[in-house]
Amino acid sequence: MRRSPRNILRHELIGLRARVAESRNPCQVGIEGVIVDETMKTIVIETPRGRKRVFKEEVKLVLWLPDGTRVLVDGRELRGRPEDRLKKRVRGW
Repeated sequence: MRRSPRNILRHELIGLRARVAESRNPCQVGIEGVIVDETMKTIVIETPRGRKRVFKEEVKLVLWLPDGTRVLVDGRELRGRPEDRLKKRVRGW
């Protein structure tokens, strides 16, 4: 199954380009780079200035899919372990 805006929450995010579009912490807005790690509560983005860790609960991310499509994802939808997202149902997506 290819990554698309409709099924991005059910795929691996590591390796995708991302930018923090909104955040409760204003210092994090604009962080851009490649996602290199994901835990239950955080995402690690590799930027030219080093690795930045952001809490999923606090951000909205713009993700670039391999075909160039941009998708805005609410970090609250990414809560939990990456491997458990496959089992989770997404409402209203």
